[in-house]
Amino acid sequence: MDRVRRLASQRAVVVFSLSSCCMCHTIKRLFCELGVNPAVHELDEDPKGKDMERALANMLGRSPPVPAVFIGGNLVGPTDEVMALHLGGKLVPLLRNAGALWL
Repeated sequence: MDRVRRLASQRAVVVFSLSSCCMCHTIKRLFCELGVNPAVHELDEDPKGKDMERALANMLGRSPPVPAVFIGGNLVGPTDEVMALHLGGKLVPLLRNAGALWL
C-alpha cells in the first residue's frame, strides 16, 4: 500500500492499469484527449504489480481494481467515477487544481 501511495503522489495524474484492459485504455485515452500526460503504471508489467493490485483492491473495495485513478495524490476511483466527474463538468477543474492542465 505504501508503494501505491508513493507512486500516486509523484505526479498530478496517476493511472494504475492493466495493459489488456479496455476500460483502462478508455481512461488513458480520455486524459490524453484532454491534454493531460498521466503517469501510467501497468500492473501486469511490474514485478510488484500483484501486490499493488491487492492494495488497490483494498482501497477501492472492488476487484479488479483497475483502472485506479489518482489526481493530486487523491484516489478518484475507477472508470465510473472519472466519467461521472467528466460528464458533470468537474474533471477539468479538478485537473487544473492538481496542476495537470494549465489552460
